[in-house]
Amino acid sequence: MAIPIVYNLRSVRARWTSSIVAVLGIAGTVGVFVAMLSLARGFRATLVSSGSYDNAIVMRAGATAEMMSGVTLDTVKILQDEPGVARVNGAPLVTSEVVVVAPFPLRSTGTDANVQVRGVSPNVLTVRPNIRIIQGRMFQPGLSELVVGRYATNSYSGLTVGNQVRFGGGEWTISGIFDAGGSAFDSEVWCDSRVLDDVYKRPTNIFQSATVHLSSPDAFQSFKDAVSKDPRLNVDVTREIDYYAKQSQMMTRLITVLGGLVAFVMGIGAIFGALNTMYSAVSERGREIAVMRALGFGAAAVVFSFLVEALLISFVGGTIGCAAVLPLNGFTTGAMNWQTFSHMSFAFKITPNLLMGGIVFALIMGVAGGLLPAIHAALRPISAALRSL
Repeated sequence: MAIPIVYNLRSVRARWTSSIVAVLGIAGTVGVFVAMLSLARGFRATLVSSGSYDNAIVMRAGATAEMMSGVTLDTVKILQDEPGVARVNGAPLVTSEVVVVAPFPLRSTGTDANVQVRGVSPNVLTVRPNIRIIQGRMFQPGLSELVVGRYATNSYSGLTVGNQVRFGGGEWTISGIFDAGGSAFDSEVWCDSRVLDDVYKRPTNIFQSATVHLSSPDAFQSFKDAVSKDPRLNVDVTREIDYYAKQSQMMTRLITVLGGLVAFVMGIGAIFGALNTMYSAVSERGREIAVMRALGFGAAAVVFSFLVEALLISFVGGTIGCAAVLPLNGFTTGAMNWQTFSHMSFAFKITPNLLMGGIVFALIMGVAGGLLPAIHAALRPISAALRSL
């Protein structure tokens, strides 16, 4: 025979002060847990969304990132003639790109942060059709002009249309702002790759990568096979979305591990809070437990009843913790991308699965904090407790 749930509800209400302490401890732990995981998920989503199934990125063989790669102009010309490359009016959709890092002052602090400046081909918006100019215009080939991602223009001082900035020893005019759909490109600054090479005194026939727009997503394998078999080429071909997914792994793992450690330490504190609350309840209700046992409620029913009470407290705490971090969803923050050594803006991404994980985490803490007191309550001698009545 089970003890009615209403008994647990009345017990929690009667001991509301200690229950609130346990609820707040669990809520804080769940809030940190969900916030850190949403941070990692947002970082990964931002980078992964930079890639497209329709594009392939080509880098020097063995290079793990653009900053460590090098592709010659001759290689780019060969790539343009490979099968699977999309064309518009006979022109191949290939953008040869150069990447540098330049300091720009943050709006929030005034201190410099590294911004990734990407030199691209004039046809880049055709190669990446999901990116569009939302203010001003695209840079003109051959001129020292920049187009700025919408996150970058919001994060850094001076990156507004018509303004002039100086970096790399050159004077640049901002001609437009682009929207890359919340991807990592939104944190970048773009210009003509040949002008960027010239300003940085680099050979104009050397790039760091080439991005190829494929005739269809299914054309990737035929393009990769043709490039791999071409004896003139010594490059690696990766689907663009896979490249950016791999770039996100290090930072995502770091945030997840650090968040897990913080949540683990806080979870221990929350469990001890729940233990204290439940042991206090057992101590105060010794006579009640004895009476229930005398009335025929078994030890299993007592254990179950106290676990229900602990789970109720932890569920309320988990719900409050999840609700507290919900306003962070979509909130934009920034961090160093350790693959490029540049500052990247991204948004917290709180999903239903993360919220469900937070509730489950809270219930696990409730079981951990309530099981031992429940067993202790069930094993109390009935006769000794009844004599004290």
